[in-house]
Amino acid sequence: MKPVAKKRVAVLMGGFSAEREVSLSSAEGAIKALESLGHDVRPIDVTRDIAKLIQDLTPKPDVVVNILHGRWGEDGCVQGFLEMMDIPYTHSGVLASAIAMNKVYGRHMCEKSGIQVPPGKVVTLEDFKKGDPFPRPYVIKPIGEGSSVGVHIVREKDNYLPTEDNWTFGSEVLVEKYIPGREIQVAVIGGKAIGAIEIRPKNGFYDYEAKYTDGKADHLMPAPIHPEAYAKVMQMAEDAHRILGCKGVSRSDFRYDDTKGKPGEMYFLELNSQPGMTPLSLVPEIAAYHGITYPQLMQWMVEDATCHR
Repeated sequence: MKPVAKKRVAVLMGGFSAEREVSLSSAEGAIKALESLGHDVRPIDVTRDIAKLIQDLTPKPDVVVNILHGRWGEDGCVQGFLEMMDIPYTHSGVLASAIAMNKVYGRHMCEKSGIQVPPGKVVTLEDFKKGDPFPRPYVIKPIGEGSSVGVHIVREKDNYLPTEDNWTFGSEVLVEKYIPGREIQVAVIGGKAIGAIEIRPKNGFYDYEAKYTDGKADHLMPAPIHPEAYAKVMQMAEDAHRILGCKGVSRSDFRYDDTKGKPGEMYFLELNSQPGMTPLSLVPEIAAYHGITYPQLMQWMVEDATCHR
């Protein structure tokens, strides 16, 4: 690895979303990697106190590595703040971050551009009082959360339906047809897909626990799928990254239905504009398979950082 120019790097971490712990775990590795590269690293645990955040970012760092996950951290809010302060930062800009975080707008833009998505619609909590909005099985999702927070597969004989008492993600719910098959995820760096991985959760669903608990899912890299399907999902991930206007690193999630034969059908689910960097996260794993070390990945992000993204 060539010598790197030493920079003052602020790492935004923690935050106050449902994914705070994931962010802290991601930041732990990122900070160690950045320090090993010789950068002057300033960890900042972000709270709702904007005055304190301004103080923590004074004097201005050369780069902000944004390791926040979830609402306020990857939905365009903190990106707009950094734009106002004219500080270069990693990952996507304001608009792309907001669109990617909103599952409804993200899937709508991709579908209109020719990317296949599961049939779906937005329904209200009131609608659920009238019965199932889709034939079972179907999937319910919060519109603006990540890491599978709140995602639930409604199967036959399932008594769970979202109500004002058990649903804390707003009055609207994204409902999608359940796609049988396999879980495929693709890492994109600088607009180029670098690899697709298959996740096989041991409980049948790649939920929050499976994502962040060692031993809850098997990772198969590269994804052992039909060559045509592999090439297609790589292109779909690149297209989604471009269509949504993303920058830096992203990860797109897909369902691969090969239950009726090969090469099967690929469905785009969502794009994560700030994928996790924890020890179990997929982007570092995919990068490592191709010889890109964790510090090298972090250094690329530092060098890629700009303002007005």
